[in-house]
Amino acid sequence: MADKGDIGWRVLAGGAALASGFAARRAITYAWKKTTGKEPPTNPESPDVALGEALGWAVVMGVGMEVARLLATRAAARRYAKSNGRLPAAFGLGD
Repeated sequence: MADKGDIGWRVLAGGAALASGFAARRAITYAWKKTTGKEPPTNPESPDVALGEALGWAVVMGVGMEVARLLATRAAARRYAKSNGRLPAAFGLGD
């Protein structure tokens, strides 16, 4: 069973990931519109969307979302360590 520190970490990391995902999606969509001059594909799997556009959107969105999640998790870990004096147990570094 998880101790309170683990629950606190899960809540903090989950909230950070959720917020960063929302912000990243908005930023990536905005950048796509500015770069290409059109809306991103709403359904890249559709045969009506050009393959290059679908692949481009998938790569940009995948990389962008993962980078945002990584940065948010690292920031949450720093905040957790600052308030608890150690990194979360999920990092496997021990006390």
